[in-house]
Amino acid sequence: MPQWDNPGVQIPAPQRCLILASTSRYRSELLQRLRLPFDIVAPQVDETPTAGETPAGLAQRLALAKALAVAALHPDSVVIGSDQVCDLDGEPIGKPGQHDAAVAQLSKLSGQTAIFHTAVAVVCAVTRFEQVQMAAVRVRFRQLDRAEIEHYLRLDLPYDCAGSAKSETLGIALLSAIESDDPTALVGLPLIRTAQMLREAGIDPLRP
Repeated sequence: MPQWDNPGVQIPAPQRCLILASTSRYRSELLQRLRLPFDIVAPQVDETPTAGETPAGLAQRLALAKALAVAALHPDSVVIGSDQVCDLDGEPIGKPGQHDAAVAQLSKLSGQTAIFHTAVAVVCAVTRFEQVQMAAVRVRFRQLDRAEIEHYLRLDLPYDCAGSAKSETLGIALLSAIESDDPTALVGLPLIRTAQMLREAGIDPLRP
């Protein structure tokens, strides 16, 4: 639910700084595509799922929580928060962190279809602007053997990626199909939705 009673009002872009509430290098690289200056601030948010929380609900809650946490410290700025959760038949699959966990994740995803739920939130405290959008990407994994999994992990080191796969690099060879209306969502930040919300918040990438 919105944290403010009134809807957001547009403020011209030069009056608002843009902050990415994430230390993910993947999200930073994606946001750079919009050719907008931005700062990076690490959000202090507990990412533990709550009881009964769906993967999509977890992604949406954390994206907004990250944006709100940083917006509270920088109320004059427009803040972007994002989160991604891999969903395999309702089971959330997060970042593996280390090799053995990544092997287990890819073994479980082998031959399966998973949905990567990527949420993005845009918040500005001073204007009371707050929006969250979801982008779901359906991904079909090939049938993978242990040798393929080990070879991939040694080369791509995707230990900081939900589902242990980097689709923008060698991880694309793990897959048989990707279905999405926003192809950047799978990498970690749905830029079509992000650009739309930034325009509504008063920052238009196509206007100086």
